[in-house]
Amino acid sequence: MRRGDKNKSEKKDKILILSSAFGDGHQQVAYAIREAVQSRLPDAEPVIVDFMAVAHSYFYPISRYVYLKGIKNFPSLYGYFYQKTRRVNPFSIKLNSLLSTGMGRMLKLLQEVQPSVVVSTFPFAASVMSKLKECGLTNIPAVTIITDYTDHSYWIHPFTDQYIVGSSLVRHALNRQGIADSKIADTGIPIKSKFYEHHSRKDLSVKYGLDFDLPTIMVMGGGHGMIRDGLSTFRELDALPQPIQLIIVCGHNDKLRHQLKEELKDSKHRIHLTGYIDYVHELMAISDFIITKPGGITISEAMAIKLPMLLYNPLPGQEQDNAQFLVQAGVAMQAENLADLRKKLFHLLYTPKFLIGMKENVKRFHMKGTNFGALDVIVRTKQQSLSLIFTPDMEVEKGEPRLKSTNSFG
Repeated sequence: MRRGDKNKSEKKDKILILSSAFGDGHQQVAYAIREAVQSRLPDAEPVIVDFMAVAHSYFYPISRYVYLKGIKNFPSLYGYFYQKTRRVNPFSIKLNSLLSTGMGRMLKLLQEVQPSVVVSTFPFAASVMSKLKECGLTNIPAVTIITDYTDHSYWIHPFTDQYIVGSSLVRHALNRQGIADSKIADTGIPIKSKFYEHHSRKDLSVKYGLDFDLPTIMVMGGGHGMIRDGLSTFRELDALPQPIQLIIVCGHNDKLRHQLKEELKDSKHRIHLTGYIDYVHELMAISDFIITKPGGITISEAMAIKLPMLLYNPLPGQEQDNAQFLVQAGVAMQAENLADLRKKLFHLLYTPKFLIGMKENVKRFHMKGTNFGALDVIVRTKQQSLSLIFTPDMEVEKGEPRLKSTNSFG
């Protein structure tokens, strides 16, 4: 970086966004906020940092690997811990303390970046920020963005200045846990602005070599491509009597993509198979509905495009809560098993008025511009708080912050 560019960057107002790769959704929300900052605040610089990589640098690779393998192979165990820690109790406090270490490293990061506000899209980052404020080690305003349509104790911390949530239902859930209404903004979960844009289905079909006239189903298992029943799910689709068009997004799951390429090569359906892509919004715009696991970001993106959803195999915990929210709102159906999946596929494919009704229900959520609405809340929170001044009485020793000892007798 040239000296002039460096000086220019240092003069910019820094917005620190703490995320993590433990689930693609936390990162996608961080990217959406970064995009909004770059679009609306030319004098500000968004700085995205993977909190877990900073706070637990030695254990980060293995812990992420264990997490991803765990939710894929032992989802019921994940669900058990989720429910066990849903509300504050002695067990949840102990586990949260274990996962929310790294205050010293976090304080060093704040001193290095010198942000005017910190935005957390990952719950343990929000926890550490709250602890630093509680200890009097920082007064930087802290904003937390909850990345699912539900609440959990690990998102809620006493020194958080503002919460951004996906719906009024989450707002009310936080109210019931004692969070003042003034500290909650239900802007919707922030997603990138390209999901709000209008797209011509016919033009996009030509662009990707797809058949405009065929009923089109998108299948997507999140950023890591985890449709848990794997090939069985797609064999069920192959049992449909009439040819359809399948758009299958496998995310980072290259193993599944190669398996499907071989398994579906003789399918009577038209198959468009991809790995991780940055044009999901365009493939969503082509589709009649989507079969997906109900991660907070994927379903927010689908709602923005007014794409009805068929939910399958939600992860025990927040995805089950998301599914319940969507079904009650009338924007999704949920299949309980493979037989039920086939039944609901028939219903969605051959009952057009039902799909139209689901699209109409989505309009009630006013999804347009959620990232800009969230940014307005972040800026307002920053303006309402005092600027951070690190006192000379702070030091960091052995990775954890503490106050210097003073002699009050002079």
